[in-house]
Amino acid sequence: MNKTLFALLIVTTTGLMGSSFAVGKIGLNYISPLLLVGIRFTLAGILMAVIVLLLKRTHPVKISDWLKIVLVGIFQTALVMGSIFLSLRTITAGESSILTFINPLLVVIFGTFFMGMKYRWVQWLGVLVGFLGVFITLGASLDIREAGTLLGLLSAVSWAIATLILKKWGTSFDTWVLTAYQMLFGGILLLIASGLFEEVHIVFTSVSIFIIVWLAVMASIVQFAIWFFLLEKGDPGKVSAFLFLAPLFGVIFGWILLQEQFHLSTLIGGSLILAGIFLVNYAPKKASMR
Repeated sequence: MNKTLFALLIVTTTGLMGSSFAVGKIGLNYISPLLLVGIRFTLAGILMAVIVLLLKRTHPVKISDWLKIVLVGIFQTALVMGSIFLSLRTITAGESSILTFINPLLVVIFGTFFMGMKYRWVQWLGVLVGFLGVFITLGASLDIREAGTLLGLLSAVSWAIATLILKKWGTSFDTWVLTAYQMLFGGILLLIASGLFEEVHIVFTSVSIFIIVWLAVMASIVQFAIWFFLLEKGDPGKVSAFLFLAPLFGVIFGWILLQEQFHLSTLIGGSLILAGIFLVNYAPKKASMR
């Protein structure tokens, strides 16, 4: 692939990932958090389900396989995205994105202890550097007792669990089908949670409608489409290393759209987290089972 095109697509997909934090925080002015994220992924899931049906992609036949997709939807969409949007009520978009994207560091730890996976010393160095960054970030500008901080950490934990589930089961599914239906099931669960656990409110304006469309189409479907294209055309390990750009864009969009202030501790800690994530993802030797 042409290097210029590759760079443009990487910036686009990670930029769309990062933008969802700031855009989502703006959306909370119009829509309650669980309802907003539930609408986002239910709509995205329906649209992608229609696409995979029209393209006649291979769908699961066994009920057990559909239950696996539901489980992915619980962790990858319902818990990760629900936690993110709830965290945005009390912490900045930049802080939420930084906390969420420590998930690759947690994958190394959870994979080692629960799945018997082996990682190289460079990856463990990445974990240490990354968690040093978390310590610095939390120690100076975030309160560990703050609900938003805990929710940001919960989103990272849930994402790491979802990643390991996908490592175990993901290859048995068509990637596009898995993505479509896990978003749909997760979105429906979020809508149910919204009705049960929050004071639902929604205000329809041109801004709120634009936010819903942006989150569902651009920051979900388009972002996933570009990401899957890059994974298919390039080395998955090298492509995944660029995920460290997403929290950087989260901080940048928070500054541009929300005028969020930069704390020196957040910049230093965030830089270390990005470096740690890069080391974890960039290690040339993939994890292997014992």
